[in-house]
Amino acid sequence: MDRMFRVLGFWTGIFAVLFFVGDMYNMALLFFAQTGAFVALSYLNLSERVYIYIFGAYLTVFFVGFTYYSHFLLVPGVGNH
Repeated sequence: MDRMFRVLGFWTGIFAVLFFVGDMYNMALLFFAQTGAFVALSYLNLSERVYIYIFGAYLTVFFVGFTYYSHFLLVPGVGNH
């Protein structure tokens, strides 16, 4: 299970670099932070149950945050142009 957190760290790192190249610095910073957290958690050698609980908590925070953003903060059809 610790290897899957390294895989998550790898993919969030890829997305962070892509966001950085695309001049989306806030999103890149968020994804670099997620990369650091996933990689750090992967080296703690926790039990599989704890890794599942951590991932479940991560998904819950993400979905609540995304729902809040898309419902209350996002203005449809408005871009940076």
